[in-house]
Amino acid sequence: MADKILVVDDDVRLADMVSSYLASHGFEVHARPDALSGLAAARTGQYDAVLLDVMLPDGDGMELCRTLRAESDVVIVMLTARGEDTDRIVGLELGADDYLPKPFNPRELVARLKAVLRRVSPATAPEEVWTFGRLEIDRGARVVRLDGEVVSLTAHQFDLLRVFAERPGRVLTRNQLMLAVRGEELDAFDRSIDVHISRIRSAIEDDPKRPKRILTHRGAGYVFVERQD
Repeated sequence: MADKILVVDDDVRLADMVSSYLASHGFEVHARPDALSGLAAARTGQYDAVLLDVMLPDGDGMELCRTLRAESDVVIVMLTARGEDTDRIVGLELGADDYLPKPFNPRELVARLKAVLRRVSPATAPEEVWTFGRLEIDRGARVVRLDGEVVSLTAHQFDLLRVFAERPGRVLTRNQLMLAVRGEELDAFDRSIDVHISRIRSAIEDDPKRPKRILTHRGAGYVFVERQD
C-alpha cells in the first residue's frame, strides 16, 4: 500500500506542487491549509507522515508539532524558512523527525521521506532486543524501555540510539552519527545532533545533567557506555 502523507501548509500553490510530485512517486497525499483542519486530519491516524509548515494562518506549526508528538508517533517533517536555525532546533526539540528549509528541491523531499519512513518500518527492522543494564532497545518493535517502562523517542532519536548501541564503547563524532543515520555529511554549523542527544538523555538517563549512558568526549564526540547499571 502507498504511504499516506498529510501536507499542512497555507501556501496552496506549494501544497499543490508537493502533492502532485509526491503522488507521481507513489505516495497518497492529502493537503490541509491550516492548523485546525491539519490537526483534525492527523488525528484520524491514517497518515504515515506529516509535512508541517512552521507558519500557519490560524496557529503555530511548532505548537501543532508538540501536540501531534504528544498524541502519536507519526513521522513529522518540518518545513522551515531557509537559514532559520532557531526554527529547526526548536522543531527537533519538540519531536520533529526531520526538517527541510524552503525553498527545497522536490527530489530531496522524496528522498528524505523515503529515508525516514524506511527507518520506522517494522518490516525492515531485525527482531532483536539489546540489553544494557536496565535499558532495553527492541530493534524489531522500535521500542526503548527503561526499567521495563517504554520511553518516548522520535524515529530519528531511536535511530541515533541504535547507532550508539551498535558501537558501545566507541567515541562517535557528530559527523559519523549523521552519516550513519541519514547518509549525509553534517553541516559545520548544524547542532541538531546535540539537540537529539539531549532529548535522548532526558528519556533514558536517571539524571540527564549527569549522564552515565551517553557520555560527552569534549572535542571528539559521544560514547555509549556498554556496562550500565
